[in-house]
Amino acid sequence: MAPAQSHTVLTPREIVAELDKYIIGQDDAKRAVAVALRNRWRRQQVPEDLRDEILPKNIIMIGPTGVGKTEIARRMARLVDAPFVKVEASKFTEVGYVGRDVESIIRDLTDVGVAMLRKQQEDAVREKAMANAEDRLLEILVPDVNPPGSSQGLEAQQPTREKFRRKLRDGELDERQVELEVQERSGGLGIDILPMGGLEQMDQSMRDMLSAFMPKRSKKRRMPIPEAMEILVQEEADKLIDMDDVGRLAVQHVEQNGIVFLDEIDKIAGRSTGSGPDISREGVQRDILPIVEGSTVSTKYGTVRTDHILFIAAGAFHVAKPSDLIPELQGRFPIRVELQSLTKADFVRILTEPQNALIRQYSALLATEGLALEFTPEAIEELAQVATDVNSQGENIGARRLHTILEKTLEEVSFEAPGLDGQHIAITPEYIRRQLGRILEDQDLSRYIL
Repeated sequence: MAPAQSHTVLTPREIVAELDKYIIGQDDAKRAVAVALRNRWRRQQVPEDLRDEILPKNIIMIGPTGVGKTEIARRMARLVDAPFVKVEASKFTEVGYVGRDVESIIRDLTDVGVAMLRKQQEDAVREKAMANAEDRLLEILVPDVNPPGSSQGLEAQQPTREKFRRKLRDGELDERQVELEVQERSGGLGIDILPMGGLEQMDQSMRDMLSAFMPKRSKKRRMPIPEAMEILVQEEADKLIDMDDVGRLAVQHVEQNGIVFLDEIDKIAGRSTGSGPDISREGVQRDILPIVEGSTVSTKYGTVRTDHILFIAAGAFHVAKPSDLIPELQGRFPIRVELQSLTKADFVRILTEPQNALIRQYSALLATEGLALEFTPEAIEELAQVATDVNSQGENIGARRLHTILEKTLEEVSFEAPGLDGQHIAITPEYIRRQLGRILEDQDLSRYIL
């Protein structure tokens, strides 16, 4: 089994084009991550003696909330099937304080890598697993009533089994129920192990060790044949997959292709002043530094080197500045890109252009009720103007404001939709003002509602 690889090798221009399908604007940030991804491929092409010396150029994205920082990182990871985790820097506290251990970032990333590789292996063996599960199900439906070792009875039953096999594949037996012995999922060991700061890995290791000693419990359940088939397919797939191999290759995949999105980095920016929370802020920076610089982290799948994991940090930096980070950490994020606040024109494009555009999402949702929803061009302009005005008068939350405004605009239609089957509803500026009028007029109320 080979390590997971990108489906295709994309050029920086192609990466930006793919990101453009989902994210409006922010060309500088898109170009920066496109080059970072392409450099990974370039690194694999250089001579091996130089390969380990080429380190990723980590990125800091600077910009207000809701402008696309997280979405750019998440989409780029999907493009290349890279293990990806998003963590908030403010959730961590320095060593010695009760809080999350920074090394848990890499353990979480490794879990993601294992899950990705396992899914790939399940897809690869699914056909074989389905054939094996089908045979097991036929043994339940057409049991062998002859003495063990009797070939005559098995041959006699073969035509019957094949008849049942055809019915099973055609879905003619979906209404029937069978009794299946299923393994109960452990809801816990009955022992509470409370992790302290820095002891999360020990906590997990202890749970794994205790689980190995606990007897597996199973019970018989009656269920429809499709449900039984899924359970049997999963059991057969588990038998066909070598989890030791998956874990080993997942570690390699994480080391070479992992991406960590470190959000709210500005919340831990600040120097020690001798007292107060600043000590903890700088302490968190110093704890994060080793994994960004390159260190070895122990996981339940083996040790993971972080030297070639790509770190993308992001923050609004309204109060702090990137220069407020400790110099050592600043040096590990050589690429800095500033994302722009969204304008009315951006909001219009966000509502209509991306493949996952909000207008398209809401129209598809209400179409499931038989309701045809149409937004006039003027209505889209009105929604964009409302979002711009509310963001300027209150907290600027970027494109997330559109979710709130659209939800409030369509609240009545969404509620009444089951009784409006077959109707066509046009969303116009007048309709929007009617739904939002009182909220928009009352500044205090709009701060709570929008």
